[in-house]
Amino acid sequence: MKRSAYSAIIALVLLAPILRASPDSVEQNWTNYVRIGAYGLRGDNATEIVRSANEDGVFGIEVDNDIPGRYESFVNPDEKLNAIRAVAQKAHAAGNKAFVYIAGTECITANADKTPHTLAKEHPDWLQRKITGEPAIFGGGTAFWIAKGDEDVWITPYAPAWRKIYMERVKQIAATGIDGIYVDIPYWMTHFDGWEDTWASFDDYTVAAFKTQTGLDAKKDLKLGDFSDPNFRKWVEFRIQTMTDFMQEIDRNAKSVNPAIKTIPEIYPGVEAEAVRVGADVYSLYSVVDAIAHEYEFGEGDHMASSRTPLDWFSYQAGMYSFRAFAQGKATWILNYSWDGDQKVDRRESMMNLAVSEIMAGANFWDAPGHSMAGSNDLPTRRKIFSWIKAHEKTFYAPRTPISPIGIYFSPQTRNFFANEFVASYRGILILLMQKHLEFQVVTPRTLSDFHGSTLILPDVRVVSGGEKSWLRDYTKENKTLLVTGEDATGLGNTANVIRFSKCPGKDYTAALQKDFVEASPDREQEFLDRLSPGGAVRVTGPPTLATSIAKVEGKPHVFLVNFAGLRGGVNPVQTPQTGVQIVISGTTKGHGLFLPFLGDVQSLDGTAASDGLTFHLPAIEKGAVFWYEP
Repeated sequence: MKRSAYSAIIALVLLAPILRASPDSVEQNWTNYVRIGAYGLRGDNATEIVRSANEDGVFGIEVDNDIPGRYESFVNPDEKLNAIRAVAQKAHAAGNKAFVYIAGTECITANADKTPHTLAKEHPDWLQRKITGEPAIFGGGTAFWIAKGDEDVWITPYAPAWRKIYMERVKQIAATGIDGIYVDIPYWMTHFDGWEDTWASFDDYTVAAFKTQTGLDAKKDLKLGDFSDPNFRKWVEFRIQTMTDFMQEIDRNAKSVNPAIKTIPEIYPGVEAEAVRVGADVYSLYSVVDAIAHEYEFGEGDHMASSRTPLDWFSYQAGMYSFRAFAQGKATWILNYSWDGDQKVDRRESMMNLAVSEIMAGANFWDAPGHSMAGSNDLPTRRKIFSWIKAHEKTFYAPRTPISPIGIYFSPQTRNFFANEFVASYRGILILLMQKHLEFQVVTPRTLSDFHGSTLILPDVRVVSGGEKSWLRDYTKENKTLLVTGEDATGLGNTANVIRFSKCPGKDYTAALQKDFVEASPDREQEFLDRLSPGGAVRVTGPPTLATSIAKVEGKPHVFLVNFAGLRGGVNPVQTPQTGVQIVISGTTKGHGLFLPFLGDVQSLDGTAASDGLTFHLPAIEKGAVFWYEP
């Protein structure tokens, strides 16, 4: 398939950041308010699924009945289509919504050792391949979801015959009336053992598509893994754009049949290097789908809530606030995992910790046990959490708008080519701002023109397009401050409003946090903090163990707080309550405050009037809380 518009698309994204949807222009829908539960769908259990979901407070029913990811139903989908149609009808009759799981570029043939009819045997040209020609074929035990005797393959999205059938299946699924299509991991195969550094795929179809677009031979003209090689950079961009285009085509085909249907990819990469390797980039994908379900993980470890350290928790907050900025008003679902048999840590506490961390960031909570999608580690606790979310859903999921934020710039191109350097800087500064309780706004190439704060931070941003440079030049002419940390690629020269930190405070703080989280005080970066010029509309004073976010919700200033004090991965899931938190609302001496503790009831607070505004003293914060001000 030819995609000659690829270069033009990249140019539009990087050189014309004003061509974007404003957050306020994205109308909210059911995806913004889901409380997800997952169920295995058969031909005879649609009624039971919907009954159980409604009893448990689930809104947004995931059903697992994969058509294109199983070779048998990829060939003949009729039985599964009937089951999907039935659950859609039952869900709608009960006032609920349902969406169905399908695989992206993966396909499994059951009992492949006993049949000549498998995808790999019948269509070997469809398979992704290493540069050495080895096909992406795997057997039982390669991953926990591949049974003994099964054949698991990964398909190139450029295989024309496969793609034609795949998109026809998408349209057939949409025609059932189901509310959403949930596309699991639309990836290039680079995440199984032995494939991580392959930068696949080098199958004939993919190599030909890259040649058509760039004139380059992917097998001969690239220095694989060398980000200083311009040709390899083109390969990196090509792979990301391929998966973005694939999801956009799924969305287009589904909506051609059912305009109301939503497309939701599930991916695990976040802001880190994994997005570049597998090609599923959250920043790129949000512009072409209706929501994203993040099975978000990074780095080493199992990443269960039960095993997370306070630094892990803060790092996850940084990722989730990034996703919310990328989404521009669309929904962010989080399929993380709370507990998997750790007898030293209470499963209920782990579930609540996971929920409060996600809800306070404005993301939708999906509870699941272990590394599964369905079920719950503790159903009564899930019911309690879901009931509380429903009662306060506008507080958490109505649009959040900035007040007087400090901007921090997420540069997709810098992340693509300098991932480790950029993420260390970007994440370190975000955590610093959260711990200092300063209002922040993640800014991207798509949202530059929406940013009106007086300070913008460029965290070791090493790739700056012509369009970005032009905007930054105009920004500094408005007597606003640009803080450049690490390398400077702006080309702005010696300008009064451009402040440079050659030793990046973000990287420095990240290193300090990794060495000793408890001892790494934000005050070590005081020189940097002194140059931020934060807005004074809402001022928060509290310990650095609280992660804070400030925004307007329905026109009222809100402060979202999550407490990570005392948490010890694998040892203690119960926070140390934090006291002495104060919030000042400037420019007023009247009104009252409202305080909503996690899983608690709203409390009214009286403020103390002074010349600098109205000061509120918050009750002790256990797992987390929201404060807001009403005139």
